[in-house]
Amino acid sequence: MSFKKDEEAGGMSFYHDKSTVIQEARVFNESPISPRKCRALLTRIVYLLYIGETFSTQEATTLFFGVTKLFQHKDAALRQMVYLVIKELSTIAEDVIMVTSSIMKDMQPNLEVVYRPNAIRALARIIDAQSVQSVERFFKSALVDRSSSISSASLVSSYHLFPISPAIIKRWSNEAQEAVNAKAVSSFSGASAYLSGGGQGGYQAVASSSYIMQYHALGLLYLIREKDRMAITKMVQQLGSGGKGSGIVRNPMAVCMLIRFARKVMDEDPNVRKQMHEYLEGLLRHKSEMVNIEAARAICEMRDVQPGDLYRTVAVLQLFMNSPKPVIKFAAVKTLNKLAQILPQSVATVNVEMENLITDSNRSIATYAITTLLKTGNEASVDRLMKQISSFMADITDEFKIIVVDAIRSLCLKFPAKQAVMLSFLSGVLRDEGGYDFKHAVVEAIFDMVKFIKDCRETALAHLCEFIEDCEFTKLSVRILHLLGIEGPKTRNPTKFIRYIYNRVVLENAVVRAAAVSSLAKFGVCVEDKAVMKSVNVLLRRCLDDVDDEVRDRAAMYIKVLEEKSLADVFVREEATFSLATLENELVSYVKDESKHSSAFDVSSIPKVSREQAQAEIAQNRPSALDIAGPSTSAAAEATPQASTSAEAGSSYAAQLAAVPELQSYGPVLKSSTKPVELTESETEYVVSAVKHIFKEHIVFQFNVSNTIPDTVLEQVAVIMNPSPESGLTEDFIVPIDSLTSTGGAGVVYVSFTREDPSTYAAGTFGCTLKFVSKEVDPSSGEPEEEGYDDEYQVEELDLGAGDYITPTYVTFSNEWDKLADAPSLTETFALSSSESLKDACKSLIEVLNMLPLGGTETPTSNSVHTLNLAGLVIPAAGGGEKSSKILARCRMTYSPGAGVTLELGVRAEKDEAARLVMAAI
Repeated sequence: MSFKKDEEAGGMSFYHDKSTVIQEARVFNESPISPRKCRALLTRIVYLLYIGETFSTQEATTLFFGVTKLFQHKDAALRQMVYLVIKELSTIAEDVIMVTSSIMKDMQPNLEVVYRPNAIRALARIIDAQSVQSVERFFKSALVDRSSSISSASLVSSYHLFPISPAIIKRWSNEAQEAVNAKAVSSFSGASAYLSGGGQGGYQAVASSSYIMQYHALGLLYLIREKDRMAITKMVQQLGSGGKGSGIVRNPMAVCMLIRFARKVMDEDPNVRKQMHEYLEGLLRHKSEMVNIEAARAICEMRDVQPGDLYRTVAVLQLFMNSPKPVIKFAAVKTLNKLAQILPQSVATVNVEMENLITDSNRSIATYAITTLLKTGNEASVDRLMKQISSFMADITDEFKIIVVDAIRSLCLKFPAKQAVMLSFLSGVLRDEGGYDFKHAVVEAIFDMVKFIKDCRETALAHLCEFIEDCEFTKLSVRILHLLGIEGPKTRNPTKFIRYIYNRVVLENAVVRAAAVSSLAKFGVCVEDKAVMKSVNVLLRRCLDDVDDEVRDRAAMYIKVLEEKSLADVFVREEATFSLATLENELVSYVKDESKHSSAFDVSSIPKVSREQAQAEIAQNRPSALDIAGPSTSAAAEATPQASTSAEAGSSYAAQLAAVPELQSYGPVLKSSTKPVELTESETEYVVSAVKHIFKEHIVFQFNVSNTIPDTVLEQVAVIMNPSPESGLTEDFIVPIDSLTSTGGAGVVYVSFTREDPSTYAAGTFGCTLKFVSKEVDPSSGEPEEEGYDDEYQVEELDLGAGDYITPTYVTFSNEWDKLADAPSLTETFALSSSESLKDACKSLIEVLNMLPLGGTETPTSNSVHTLNLAGLVIPAAGGGEKSSKILARCRMTYSPGAGVTLELGVRAEKDEAARLVMAAI
């Protein structure tokens, strides 16, 4: 093979089309085998796979078994290539397990060959779950091999085998621990054997100082102990933080992995926070820069980090900012940039070094430096920094432009007086070339300025109007038109925006035209000027001839809305909107349940939220620019999947309950708790939380139980509930957990009660006791012992009250209160002696009643007098119809230091039993 020729071809000499390669595979059948020809063809197969060429199952199988014929030749470099191709084709070809015996011959512990690590990796790809046990002996001996390459290959292969056979891999933890503790290591590079033709005598164990197998062994140990928090804590304490094995881990990547484990342990267990923080600070003086950076980042990203924790960390990062290595500078500046988002005062001490990096030749470093200064600087430095940003915006990629825009958005809200400079900058970059993500970030920044800085509203809207004149992104045009419809009518001269909006009706695609029609209608309804309303009516009538039916339908609807004020209040001025997640969940339930199809879908039972609340949820889910540009791995690891809304939680609970045979006759769930009630501390041996599910005639309590004791199995796990005498509930049955281990995650116990009188709302307090059979685990077999003993564990009491029957919903309180003037109403006065302030009383009332506070009334503006307005939907009692009924509560409170809080509670509801439910809860 001519290397010069390859260089001239730019590496493309390896490329052949698939059919040519398959034809040339005949070379595998030649006798004698030519190692040189076969290696070249194997390289072409790997290259084709690398560039994305797809092989059919038949083609892959033919190639796979052709390649296996090369096991006849002893050439070491050829054997390494054979294993590489086998590993890549194993996922496509059929019957690959037939080659197991050939591979295992190369895995013998006494075989001193260079390709033993390759054999281990290939074997891990072709065996199935049933075969893992038969090769266990080979893998366990390889795990503790003196050669680091063999040990690492076995460790990584074990990591990949874990998902298909976790029980067997867990038995290898002692060998993995030995790999971490290994002192004498050796390795061998096959490069020299490959280039020299791969003779048999080429294998020599060369001493290695990389200790790379420690990194792989730690990864495997963590995977094995992942569900056992105490074992992870113990491992970090032993190998780091001054433990007896603290000097064993020498590989920098392994130390970085320990740092990540330490940070996870800190977040989960506050008791070891100080010890882990001291360990991380000690690693700031480690000889590896990689470890220094990882430790500094871990400290900066600690939960509830305080300025006092950061002095040494910031000092180390300050030194790295002067490093001659660009990657070290970049890592230091990026870490400080993230820290500046939460503690800008701690980063302000390095502003001098940060300013020096603005002119750095690496634009990525310069971008992070200048955005950090925007967060830490003062108002006087804004103009100077904005000029410097403008000078290099054209030289950086969209990802970094987004970071700059995100920093400017924060700065606008921090220094509103500088809004003119920043709005001018944002409008300028909006006209520049850029992709959707960049333009979206700029538009969002301007939206925030419109929302929070009233002085720049008209100017910002004018810039957005100019942008949509030639905006290529339909989504952005629709969002801007929606904003113009909301904010435009509030300006001093709203008519100047109508021209821009109507231009979209004439010139744009159907989606934008429909949005423009809705925006025009809002001007007609919300501008208190008959002439404007008349003009909008004329423009809407022109849209009745549009080619798109959506545009025509919207125009027809809004013409009717302009003519009838009552419709305008509902369709345009209405401040509430449906909770979309709940609406989607209910619609899916309605479509799937054929028994409901006899009647129309009842939209009145869907809770509402204010438009501000809906926008806040969207803003909360909007990723920051830093996440768009490149999310931190630790942040990604930290994120835990959780239901973002009560509707999503309810949907997942409904699916779980439907899978329980004993509960299938109960019908649909009327309401589930928004979030579980914790009945134990998170650090206890057994962690228990409860969720309450309300059915038409039953109440089901779901207990999520976790066992945190590693060497113990709990069997026949149940929760014994003792209801208070007047609860109105009779216990039906308990669905226990058969077996619960520390590694198997949480199990679920269901306890079902029948409502004695379904027309009333049952309430009461329940004593709860966890009962189970405890069995020790045999360490040699991993199986629980036959004999166990009965045990019980007392957990906190559980309350069932008014809030479990009520769903918070948004309404316009004054309008709805007046509408319910003739509905059932109750008024009573209470003394809330346990509340020490009006704020405490508001918090307690919202928590007990589970109703939505309206108009910001959850925050008292006076220390002595306050009115709290609440709204909700009460699920139907049996016999009271199938619709949820609306309920409003007006809580008038006074506070005096001697007497505490006095409450006058007024309740108005569509149903009398709903009003009595709320009144009885106080």
